[in-house]
Amino acid sequence: MTEPVDVADHRPAGPGPADRGWSFSQWFRADASEPVRRNLGLVIVLIVLYAIGAWSRPDIFLHADRLWSNELTVLTLASSIGVVAIGMTFVIISGGIDLSVGALLALASVWSTTVATQSYGAATMVLAALLVGTIAGVVNGTLIAYGRMAPFIATLAMMVAARGLAQKISGKTTQVVSVHAITDIAQRKVLGLPLLVVIFGVVAVLAWVLLNRTTFGRRSAAIGGNGEAARLAGINVRRTQVLIYALSGLCCGIAAIMVTAQANSGSSDHGNLYELQAIAAVIIGGTALAGGRGTIVGSVLGVLVFTQITNLFIVNNLAIEYQLIAQGVIIVAAVLVQQFRVSSLRRGPA
Repeated sequence: MTEPVDVADHRPAGPGPADRGWSFSQWFRADASEPVRRNLGLVIVLIVLYAIGAWSRPDIFLHADRLWSNELTVLTLASSIGVVAIGMTFVIISGGIDLSVGALLALASVWSTTVATQSYGAATMVLAALLVGTIAGVVNGTLIAYGRMAPFIATLAMMVAARGLAQKISGKTTQVVSVHAITDIAQRKVLGLPLLVVIFGVVAVLAWVLLNRTTFGRRSAAIGGNGEAARLAGINVRRTQVLIYALSGLCCGIAAIMVTAQANSGSSDHGNLYELQAIAAVIIGGTALAGGRGTIVGSVLGVLVFTQITNLFIVNNLAIEYQLIAQGVIIVAAVLVQQFRVSSLRRGPA
């Protein structure tokens, strides 16, 4: 029986550092260690961002209690977009794209906070949000897999339709949540960490296992690497695509509950620009836009980098316009770095 293969980067594993005749430095320079180098690079970026914060706001970043409070705020802000980004990771690894995640989050939050839904209690609200997100994801996947629509077009149509439906259901008004079990989600702590952060962590761990230790994860990467080869290998490409988009929708449903708890309300405005932030975080984390390569750890680090940058703008009282400009520059830079890396790998060693 063969050992399970980690297909997060969809390349032969190659010798490890413990193999005879291979030093750690040789392994570290090899293609097999590329995900490790990329993630270490993101950790270094986080350290640099901390240094910038210590220079610009020493009263926060050089004060232990204030730093801990600030970082908990960063993690809390990253939690909902992080869950969405995890679903987006599977989509992009499979060679797709999902522009509807923000609108699905809004639709799930509105549907789960109607007066009728709230009258049945917290469990029904959570179930409604998860079902709305998952069903919408299945619709996306069906249009792409069986309707042979381009992912960009199918999810763009869903983005417009879902946002419009959310506005229709809510009447463009904010639906206040009166169920305390939902609003308490944003207030509770587990082992000193906000419950929202714990939820994010649990989702990330489960996603890592799903991507790296199951046939579903291997099939997702295989489809992104070469869809025709995956089909010839016996993989049901269409069914897997539907499941991938359903998973993305499920993540949107989870994030909808988290955002609803934080805002104490459901609104058709929730999730605005979440598709941009999720895609940016996944790209920063090293997932290839062409598909076939990516890691959950990288996406989580990408979310943290993106959120930490936003936090630096906030604590330094910089205008939102500069934040948006910085986000755009970061996305372009991440794509350029990724293209350079892909070109280097194709050329091979000199």
